[in-house]
Amino acid sequence: MTSQADKDREWMLRAIELSRLCPASPAAYSVGTIIVDAEGDEIANGYSRENDPTVHAEESALSKLEPGDLRLRTATIYSTLEPCSQRRSRPKTCTQWILDTGIPRVVVAWREPSLFVADCQGCELLAEAGVTVVEMPELAEAAKAPNVHLALDD
Repeated sequence: MTSQADKDREWMLRAIELSRLCPASPAAYSVGTIIVDAEGDEIANGYSRENDPTVHAEESALSKLEPGDLRLRTATIYSTLEPCSQRRSRPKTCTQWILDTGIPRVVVAWREPSLFVADCQGCELLAEAGVTVVEMPELAEAAKAPNVHLALDD
């Protein structure tokens, strides 16, 4: 039987593949996101700048589902980067998008460095709201790779 950690790794590797589709931007990260329902089936995916120069990966994936989709109440969202907690280009952050859907579990590969936002609090805000947040630091380097165009210190 496949463990939850093995499933998380498989889905995160697929999200990393999606992040490689992002058009490079000097002002934004390349991020991939996959949403998986309780049965283990992918229900949506997205990546940064997929259909709009300012769309974030989580926003892209969530916008492909109907508002109130009941599958989200038991889903897991895999994001190669911590969901944003501050945003200039839109009124709603990715953290707020996730909280509004009721997704109970978020898996990330790496925390947002301070390149664009001094102190991203996405993981903390989600956890404070009762969302289970799982970090996969063993995949952080792979998730960072599509962002070589940025000057990352972390």
